Amino acid sequence: MDRFKLTLAGREKLSYVTLAAVFLVLFGGLVRLQIVSHAELAVQSENNRIRVQPVFPRRGVVTDREGRVIIENRPSYTVSVVPAEEIAGVTLPELSLLLGLDTTEIRRRICKNTVSRYQPASVKRDIPFEMVAILEEQSDRFPGVTYHMEQVRRFNHDLGGESFTGYVGEVSEEDMKRTDQVEYYLGSTIGKKGLEKQYDFLLRGREGTAYIEVSAAGHILGPYQEKPPVPSIPGANLMLTIDNDLQTACTQALDTFCCGAVVAIDPRNGELLAMTSWPGFDANIFSSVIPEDLWEEIRSDSTHPLLNRPLNGLYPPASTTKLVAIGGGLEEGIITPNSVFKPCLGGMQFGNRYFRCWQSRGHGTTTAAHAIEQSCDVYLYQLGLKLGVDGLSKYYGLCGFGSITELDLPNESPGLNPNSEYYDKRYGVNQWTRALAMNNSIGQGELLATPLQVAQFFCGLANDGVVYQPHIVKKIIQPFGEETVLAPKVSFRLPFSEETLDVLMEGLRLVVEGEHGTARHLRNDLYSIGGKTGTAENPHGENHSWFVGMAPLDRPEIVVCAIIENAGHGSDVAAPMVGQVIRAYMEKKLGLNQIAATETEAGE
Repeated sequence: MDRFKLTLAGREKLSYVTLAAVFLVLFGGLVRLQIVSHAELAVQSENNRIRVQPVFPRRGVVTDREGRVIIENRPSYTVSVVPAEEIAGVTLPELSLLLGLDTTEIRRRICKNTVSRYQPASVKRDIPFEMVAILEEQSDRFPGVTYHMEQVRRFNHDLGGESFTGYVGEVSEEDMKRTDQVEYYLGSTIGKKGLEKQYDFLLRGREGTAYIEVSAAGHILGPYQEKPPVPSIPGANLMLTIDNDLQTACTQALDTFCCGAVVAIDPRNGELLAMTSWPGFDANIFSSVIPEDLWEEIRSDSTHPLLNRPLNGLYPPASTTKLVAIGGGLEEGIITPNSVFKPCLGGMQFGNRYFRCWQSRGHGTTTAAHAIEQSCDVYLYQLGLKLGVDGLSKYYGLCGFGSITELDLPNESPGLNPNSEYYDKRYGVNQWTRALAMNNSIGQGELLATPLQVAQFFCGLANDGVVYQPHIVKKIIQPFGEETVLAPKVSFRLPFSEETLDVLMEGLRLVVEGEHGTARHLRNDLYSIGGKTGTAENPHGENHSWFVGMAPLDRPEIVVCAIIENAGHGSDVAAPMVGQVIRAYMEKKLGLNQIAATETEAGE
């Protein structure tokens, strides 16, 4: 009996201890909830009923020099998921059926684009309005799912301006590593290439924020009155130096060929008037989520539509740069305007190799200007041997080859301007011959240039030796009306005296107007043209066709450089195409296109 009472008393004591412990735990929990964690839990509670919605700004519009649209915006709907509001087993399966995406892919996109559990993470952009209507009418089926309207880019694809417009896309992890701007986050939009990338900080504007009150079930109750929205700031508009009419002319001139590039510049100020890379691509496909099969098709295309040929296409400049060697020879006193070498009989023996001229019957005896007129290789071979590899490299460098032009677009290639140091590394010290200078003198060998570099050099010839930095933005218009006009900037001067420039310009005139000029078919009665043909040897196929032209010759306003890959002689293909582009420019300048349009209307 005593043992029973003792056991009962022990149990009673244990019960009191247990109850005391329970009350202590409950009391501690209340203290933690109401005092220790009050601030944190209050924030969570607030987040549960307030949805932070980004307000995307209008991205800046891009126009040509006359205010005509090149890049604009169009409305688009994006569907997102608020991670904290989705219901497991309900949200993703229902959304999968609506969007046609499997739940694994939706979950991947949510994880990739999540900034906060209480902010929408974008799942799919550019959804059709029919899906928006379903989300609006059947919101109970899609807990945690929201949508918003934003502006996406619309490019004027008919212009063929992808080489300078570039495109936009979603911010990637690599983009985040390359920038320290707080405005960028996964899932937002960023310029990926071209103008969109170079001027993204101006075009994008500043994102705003809206605060939306929601119920416990995730239904939108309306704007949160206690916290005013932060308005977005639109991006700046850009007026380019591009002329849409000339840009269209360049694209139309190229579209009958497989691959090539055209660059047109005003030599008086460096303004880029037109630039086309062919074949191109439709930048509009990057405004939405590009299908994997389409992306793979573009990447594997043997014509390389993503290659920006004017800025990154590296080609032997061929005879277009014979003027560099002749200019260098004149400056060094190796030749005079009337100097002659051994006559061209169709080629020249050097060591155990015979170097041919493009004209098998030869050109006979020529002076500097006439060597340009007829593009005589033998004249240049002999001059190249006298200048040597380093002499040629010196003048190529002073004329801008081997360096970027600093056009206000990203990722420009510098080309290659070889010298003896380069050849020592490539072939070994004393393991190469002077014959390399012969190749370099005619723009062949290891010398590589972009069409933009070649155009820049000819701009210097056209502008009395002054080379303006090529640029594409003419004016920046801020969202509240302030305008900034970008002034032309002198980049460098060609290393040639006035007398040397006169000889070189005379050679360019003779190419078109001379009795033996390689582009005689470009003569016309309305305006004068000068230029230089080029035919670049191509180890992978047919020769590349070059031509650079300028007009009017007494005071050039436009320089047009074109290269057509695997097309043959420069005089046969590139020269007529450049003539077509220059004609489009001059007819507009002289008002002949308006006269023709008026006559056509009158006839109708």
